[in-house]
Amino acid sequence: MLYYSTNGQAPKATLGEAVVAGLAPDRGLYMPESIPTLPAAFFNNIDQMSLVDIAYVVSNTLFGKEIDSATLKDIVSKTLSFDIPLKKVDDRSYSLELFHGPTLAFKDVGARFMALLLGHFNRQDKTDKREVNVLVATSGDTGSAVANGFLGVDGVHVYVLYPKGKVSNIQESQFTTLGHNITAIAVRGTFDDCQALVKNAFMDQELREKLKLTSANSINIARFLPQSFYYFHAYARMKEKGIKDVVISVPSGNLGNLTAGLIAKRMGLPVKRFIAANNRNDVFFKYLQTGVYTPTHSIPTLANAMDVGDPSNFARILDLYSHNHDAITADITGYTYTDAQIEETMRRTIDTTGYLLDPHGATAYQALQDGLKPGETGVFLETAHPAKFKEKVEPIVYQIVNIPPRLQAFMDGKKEMTTLRPYFPSFKKFLLETAR
Repeated sequence: MLYYSTNGQAPKATLGEAVVAGLAPDRGLYMPESIPTLPAAFFNNIDQMSLVDIAYVVSNTLFGKEIDSATLKDIVSKTLSFDIPLKKVDDRSYSLELFHGPTLAFKDVGARFMALLLGHFNRQDKTDKREVNVLVATSGDTGSAVANGFLGVDGVHVYVLYPKGKVSNIQESQFTTLGHNITAIAVRGTFDDCQALVKNAFMDQELREKLKLTSANSINIARFLPQSFYYFHAYARMKEKGIKDVVISVPSGNLGNLTAGLIAKRMGLPVKRFIAANNRNDVFFKYLQTGVYTPTHSIPTLANAMDVGDPSNFARILDLYSHNHDAITADITGYTYTDAQIEETMRRTIDTTGYLLDPHGATAYQALQDGLKPGETGVFLETAHPAKFKEKVEPIVYQIVNIPPRLQAFMDGKKEMTTLRPYFPSFKKFLLETAR
């Protein structure tokens, strides 16, 4: 299968070319030339399949012509070496707990898959033996997942750009204490500034000529497509319970997670619709309401991983639905919440159900409460362990949040980072001086 750019001005690329390049030469995002439909037999038997078995079928359908079966099975099994349980919260709502991986966040799935896939293609490239420099902008969890996924991988160096002072202490510890082939860059600005620096790096001719660059944000096809695996898994576990009218609520920031779900639906996943749950950064919510997309500066909120004012993957959603607003709103409804509303949801939920939500999961859970129709049952994505936001969660729910040993190990390490202004020439100079 070939991959085309959403901007339509770049040559089509193979999977390997798209993964290594990250962003298309015309600044567009790569999309698969066709989205295959899974056979009915797969969905008939999906409730009897494990997470790894489901992920292999989906990945083989997407990538099987580019990667041999043994390699793909190995990548999938190493990626999903942890469980993704579905927990009942109330009579109509289930939490898909995506925080049981190495960094306790949903991005472990896409980041680990991408690290293994990029390593595979890099080993196959006999013509360019330069080190691959992975650039990733993060509002919190992406940086830790990517950094840990690539830690120690030969021939790869990772640069993590994050907004200084705008991620949690634990999140920052997860990518600033690793050393080795991981470099953390604290940008005096917002996530959007970090993302702009990464995008500009890919468009700079001198950097492209001198360095082998790729991105590990959800702009990379290998980061966002594997996130479709757990939507099929969620449906399988719901079908196992005899529940079929399923609505899925997704905490939505850069829209990679939601886009992966929409790809799954296009492949035949029989969910009724998706809910895009926004915090105060509601540019996508406003688009759903009006059909007008107006990017803006991001606003710092309690659910900081969703603080995105110009979501990259909006371009993929438009492309997937041929820019048809009516078609998009047929599959997606939206809700937006203030910090005060998110806090109230967190308090009420633990008081009435005993379930502890992180701020992002709380946003998605509340959207289910507001969006479910009679006869429907919802799944919301709990995208990070509440302990990752310990300093925010504890005062809200009036409880101590225990830190899992894996997180404590990061916190005990020494933080090391370089601080830069959101000024591209400074970032370019730093890359040219440090990258190989």
